[in-house]
Amino acid sequence: MVVYYGCDIPEDLYYHPKYDSWVRFEADDTATMGMTDIAQTQAGKIIHIRFKKPGRRIKAGKFAATIESGKWIGPFVVPFDAEILATNEETFRRDPLIANKDPYGEGWLVKVRVLDPARARDELITGEEAVAFFKKKIEESGIRCFRCVE
Repeated sequence: MVVYYGCDIPEDLYYHPKYDSWVRFEADDTATMGMTDIAQTQAGKIIHIRFKKPGRRIKAGKFAATIESGKWIGPFVVPFDAEILATNEETFRRDPLIANKDPYGEGWLVKVRVLDPARARDELITGEEAVAFFKKKIEESGIRCFRCVE
């Protein structure tokens, strides 16, 4: 994992640069998704997340949840066609700041079935390309990542 100005950038994940989301693909055409460290920093303390229900099919570019923070309300966009299998709603109900504390672990948002695995990675970046992209974004935006504490 690369840490740049306090921002974690795991090189083994896939990212959608426009949506500031990460994707961890599994071998069975499922994936876990969440917001990047940069996204949680820019949003500030998460207040509430409204999730779409499991079983719902989401087209690429549509949202699986709505995130509300102290500074921002906006969609959590899925970058490929998917079916929601599970949400992390219970964890966020107990601790709304979990994405601020652990965006790549316990702070995941949704688990999905990838509906077109052959095209799912088309708009995503990973590895050195992702690190270079986020370093540039961090510098240009003056971002310094931080973690919320109790």
